[in-house]
Amino acid sequence: MSDSPIPDLSAHPHEPHGEGLASRLNWLRAGVLGANDGIVSTAGLVVGVAASTADTQTILTAGVAGLAAGALSMAAGEYVSVSTQRDSERALLAKERRELAESPEFELAELTGIYRAKGLSQETAEQVARELTAHDAFTAHAEAELKLDPTELTNPWAAAISSAVAFTCGALLPLLAIVLTPASVRVPVTFVAVLVALAGTGTISARLGGSPVGRAVVRVVVGGALAMSITYLIGYLTDTVGG
Repeated sequence: MSDSPIPDLSAHPHEPHGEGLASRLNWLRAGVLGANDGIVSTAGLVVGVAASTADTQTILTAGVAGLAAGALSMAAGEYVSVSTQRDSERALLAKERRELAESPEFELAELTGIYRAKGLSQETAEQVARELTAHDAFTAHAEAELKLDPTELTNPWAAAISSAVAFTCGALLPLLAIVLTPASVRVPVTFVAVLVALAGTGTISARLGGSPVGRAVVRVVVGGALAMSITYLIGYLTDTVGG
């Protein structure tokens, strides 16, 4: 085994490590998926309405209403979901803090066991556990046992706002495409714009998740095309029956 000193990692600040990177990637992936939802749902709505009427004001009203309803629904759902997660995290942290106060020796042994399970010797595991406990017992136990950073709990407001913004950004594309295009070509132009945008979101989400790009793009593009085709058919049939 080499006795050379461990290099100073501060000399390589460009290499990201830790849970912060994973957290940012998760937020980015959620943003991409939110935008994707905005694209598909709004595109389906405005294309369906456009199949029934050529009136731009009617299509715009329906699109804006769908955008607002979808964004608010996404925000509310995300707020409730993340609030529940945050409450659970707080409850687990409170329990851990209580156990540290009531049974510090047991908690120290538990922390030692965690590091033994990771492959450290008994002596090294005990030393690591004691040093981490002396530095910040609560954080050491929260990270090792619960996989939580007490200083970085999920924020329901941030989740709600980011979901609403992502959905809105996605929804604006089909809405603008269909109201700014001449009536004679607005549906095919919107179809093309939406499919190109979906190919982009599919590519980004696949790269973030490390999955095959081609498969992800095909899934999201086919899904979007089917959604628009079905809503267009419903709008056409509704207009035919009503007319």
